[in-house]
Order: sequence, then structure tokens, then C-alpha cells
Amino acid sequence: MSDELAHPDAQQPLLSTRAVIVILAFTKFAIQFATAGRYGIFRDELYYLACARHLSWGYVDHAPLIAFVAWFIAHVFGTSLYGLRLLPALGGGLLVFVTAAITKELGGRRFAQCMAAFAVIPVPVYLMMNHWLTMNAFEPLLWMTTLWLTLRMLSTNEPRYWLLIGAICGIGLENKYSMIFLAAGLVFGLLITKERRMLKTKWFLAGLAVAFLLFLPNLLWLVHHNFPFLEFERNSRMSGSRIERSPLAFITDQIVLMNPLLAPLWLGGLGWLLLSKKGNRYRFLGWAFLGIFGLLLALKAKNYYVAPVYPVLFAAGSIALESVTELGARWTRSVYVSAVLVAGLILAPFALPILPVDDFLAYQNAFHGFTPIRMENLAPEILPQQFADEFGWKEMVQKTAVVFNSLPEAQKKETAIFANNYGEAAAIDLFGAQYGLPEAIGKNETYWLWGPRDYTGKTVIVLGSDGKGDREHFKTVEAMGRVDNPYARTEEHFNIYLCRDLSTDLHTLWPKIKAW
Repeated sequence: MSDELAHPDAQQPLLSTRAVIVILAFTKFAIQFATAGRYGIFRDELYYLACARHLSWGYVDHAPLIAFVAWFIAHVFGTSLYGLRLLPALGGGLLVFVTAAITKELGGRRFAQCMAAFAVIPVPVYLMMNHWLTMNAFEPLLWMTTLWLTLRMLSTNEPRYWLLIGAICGIGLENKYSMIFLAAGLVFGLLITKERRMLKTKWFLAGLAVAFLLFLPNLLWLVHHNFPFLEFERNSRMSGSRIERSPLAFITDQIVLMNPLLAPLWLGGLGWLLLSKKGNRYRFLGWAFLGIFGLLLALKAKNYYVAPVYPVLFAAGSIALESVTELGARWTRSVYVSAVLVAGLILAPFALPILPVDDFLAYQNAFHGFTPIRMENLAPEILPQQFADEFGWKEMVQKTAVVFNSLPEAQKKETAIFANNYGEAAAIDLFGAQYGLPEAIGKNETYWLWGPRDYTGKTVIVLGSDGKGDREHFKTVEAMGRVDNPYARTEEHFNIYLCRDLSTDLHTLWPKIKAW
């Protein structure tokens, strides 16, 4: 494989460029799928499966497409870990293809196309994104497809591509609202370069109309519910759970998230787009990246929100590398590819559940607790958050079932299971049926919108209580068990309470306990 990357122009190569890219794409898919069954189901995957049982054009904290994807997967592939994670793994493989296609569109030849496609694989944040069934698994693919279509539009001088670009942007918005950052960056890049001419056509307005129409169902839902996502975002920032980074730290984070040895590639790609004569035609992409980066930095966004745009810099950087090593320095290609691969292998266990848990803990200790990815501002745990959130769910449901099934049959019918966390509620909904448990209710995120159903509060099993808004409302409270998986996050270590005789009707209390 490295020989294919290092000797792009050898006569009669063993494999065609397309064949190498296919192998690289399959390698990415195979890595993701081979590790799909390790550890357990992720907190957000549980939640999206719960949303799939309540299909709607909107949810409190995310766009709706992931719920429809989860519904499709659950009905076609089932809810095993391999079933849930098949499409995310495929999304990773397709990202390799699209990155190579972008490189070809930019003028990259054999080595550049293969190098850019390879670069997508050993990236910690992409390994993590394509491991779970979340909207992040599809976000880079949608972003890069948009940019590839834009390049096709410019190379063919065919403005009708705006219709396809608008369609992908509309789908992207239904997948994750961050698609607006790519759209804003793309328009910014086009505006300040000579390619602004493509914004002056009627097809650009038609593309905007397509995007708007595709996003409209969710927009109407947001309007009808008074834009709960904005309230959720505001509360999330105020809670202190967001990792707020200085500009310098934000930039440093990018280097770590994207594999430190790939930094010369994407920085070189940015330079090629902005400064080189050959990159002049595609300068809008460099400005688009700076626009996206600057906007996310100004908004104090999470550091990994920039991640979906880097493949286009890998493409440009691979062309620059192909050019500077063309005469007399081709041996450096093999050296660089090997170094990136080694760095990727070292970082991979921090992004994917490659190692058994105890072996991973020893591995992490050898790096003095280092982790390339921090999603939230949480206190240190035994495991990093991305792994800790895959433990404890089944045990929690089993212990809840013991409490529920200890009740008389008549009392079971009026007993609600109340969760303070959407992960706990969603775990009850996924695993509880086999134990005869009813679906959970909860105050967190969209669970609050789904309401208390017909429960009055006469008997409630409370999970994850902190004693600041639930147990004090009952006449009697009895601790019935404890959830204490050593690998789970600290907040998932809690008592299970059996609470009786709510002081007021649950429907009256419900508006006061919302926790977005």
C-alpha cells in the first residue's frame, strides 16, 4: 500500500489509482466495522433510538434526520451494535472516496489522490465519529459532498449544480444545524474571490430555495415549539459543560484531533489554496476554511466542530506534497506515509474500543492519562467520556427491573419510571421490554416534551436522583438498589428510589421540572 502511495508514476503499476482508493475506503470501513461490537451502546445512540420511536420533524437538542436514520436501521438491520454502526462505518468509507474525488477535481494525480484518501483513515476524531450512530458520522461526508459539487460546478461552468448543492445543504441541515457554518464559509469564500460570479445566477437562488424547502419541516417545528434548540444551547453554555478554549488552545486542539503528523499536510494544503499559483483557481476553498474556522472560534464552539472540513485541506496538501516531491525526493513520500500511519496506530486506541478495558487503562496510564478527544468539560473519570458512556446501561435496567417486578401487579400498572438523564430513560426504553418494564418518562431534553403520559405520580421509580427536584415531592421515599458500574461515568452511579404519593399531580408538576 505504501509503495502505491510512494511511487505514483511507476510504469504499469500493480494497482490502478481507483483500485488503491477502493482498498483505502474498504480499509476505513473495515476498521470501523471490526470494532463496532466492542464495549457497549453509546448514550446518544440510545437516545436516537428512543427518538426513532417518536418520529417527528424536530427534537429539543438536535435536528430530525438522525431519528429517521435510526428508525430505518432498527427496522432493517436491528439494534445490535453491528447493525447500528453499519451505516456510520459506510459513511467513513464514502468519505475516503469523496476526498479522493475532490483531490482529482483540484488537479491531483495518482499520489495526491491516494495520499488524501489515506489521510482520512488515521484521524482520531474521524475514527470516533464513524464508530457511533450519530449525526457526526455523516456530517463530514455531507460537507465534502457539497464542496465536491461546488468544484464540479466551477470546472464545468454549469450553475445548475446549485440545485444539487442546495439539496445536500438542506439534507445537511436536517442532519445537523452546523451545516450552516459550511454554507456560510462557502458563500464567504466565493464572495471574496473571482468565483463570486457563480453567486449571480438564478440557479444560486434556486439552490437556496431547494435547501430552504428541505429544511422547512424542521423550521416549522422549531417555530411551533419556540425554538427549543436555542434554549438548550444557551443552558448548555451556562452549565459549564462546554470546553471553552483560548484561540491558541483551540488551534492546538485541531492538531491533536486530526493526528499531529497530518498537521503539515493540512497546513500545507491551506497554504497551497491561499498562496500558490496553481491553487489560485480554488482560493475560495482556503477562504471558506478560514471563514468557518474563524466563525466557530468566535462562537466558542466545541473544538471538534471544525473537523468535517479538513478533508479538503488534505486534498490540497496532498497536491502540494506531490508537487514538491516530484523531482528527486520521492523517497520522502514513503517516510511520511509511514510516520502518519505509526502516529495513527498509537492514537487509535484513544478513539476506538480496540483494546480490552483493562488493557486500555494500562495503555492510557502509559501516556499519563492523555486523550486526544474531550467532548465535554467533565471531571476526570476512569475511562474517557467516549468509552465511559458505553458502560452500565444494561445493568441499570436489570436493577430497575428488580425493583419494578417486586411490586404487586395492580401497582405496576400505575408505576412510572422517571429518569433524570436521557441516557437512562432511553436505556429503559431499549432494554426494558424484556423485563416487562414500561417506557420511561424524564425531564431531560425531548423526553420532557413527550410528557408524563397518563401517570399521576402515585408510585414512581426514580433513577439518577440528585435530591434537588424530584424525591422531595413524595410522601415516602425508599432506596431499593444502587447502580455502580466501575467503568461508567460518575453521574451514572446512583441509587434507585421507590417513591410514593406525589404531593401534587404529576401533570401539574411537569412544567416546573424541565431540564434542557
